[in-house]
Amino acid sequence: QVQLVESGGGLVQAGGSLRLSCAVSGSILGINAVGWYRQAPGKQREMVAGITAGGGSTNYADSVKGRFTISRDNAKKTVFLQMNSLKPEDTAVYYCNADISYYSNYVRKLTNYWGQGTQVTVSS
Repeated sequence: QVQLVESGGGLVQAGGSLRLSCAVSGSILGINAVGWYRQAPGKQREMVAGITAGGGSTNYADSVKGRFTISRDNAKKTVFLQMNSLKPEDTAVYYCNADISYYSNYVRKLTNYWGQGTQVTVSS
């Protein structure tokens, strides 16, 4: 069974850093594009950063450009989000989203998955 498991969240003071991880478990063929999203209380979920399958292209929300960096280690089936210079407005639950390819009954499939989320709280 394929699962995405986020970790690395926590409480940090403004100006601090955190590194989130999104580990993919299960028997898979590959991980395509991956995105990190966040949802603050009372707000809609928004995309924070994205990375292509090979890692050659990334994109970021304007609010995090220059502060966050997305990367991936395909051998370890893990995607990272390095967050620096954190601000109180970065407080949210952060989710990993990925398109995963795998075999099911000998048929190759591609399914979109979400992780369970990890809480990031930035104090002022």
